[in-house]
Amino acid sequence: QVQLVESGGGLVQAGGSLSLSCAPSGRTFSNYATGWFRQALGKERQFVAAITWIGDNTYYAGSVKGRFTIYRDNAKNAVYLQMNSLQAEDTAVYYCAARTSSSSFYSSYDSRYEYKYWGQGTQVTVSS
Repeated sequence: QVQLVESGGGLVQAGGSLSLSCAPSGRTFSNYATGWFRQALGKERQFVAAITWIGDNTYYAGSVKGRFTIYRDNAKNAVYLQMNSLQAEDTAVYYCAARTSSSSFYSSYDSRYEYKYWGQGTQVTVSS
């Protein structure tokens, strides 16, 4: 069982930046592809970004491309989401998710149903 812990959420003004981090407890993260998802109030959970287990490929939702960056530091056993130019529409609970490495990742990195492990979520609120 992999338990994920997110941190770094908070309140920020539109145009500002926040950095989220995700770390597993008791496991090495380098064996897991990792994604960030978000869920706004009253809406479905949606894909934000994903990264392969060795960090050589990254994927983004169109709404965040060019503003958000996902990266990982396997030496620190953590995955990060740097969010710049935040907008009110980015307000949501952000979840870190992980799945074991496999070739199927490349065709399903944006599917929340393919991720087996989830964090508890961290709130990001962007004021306009």
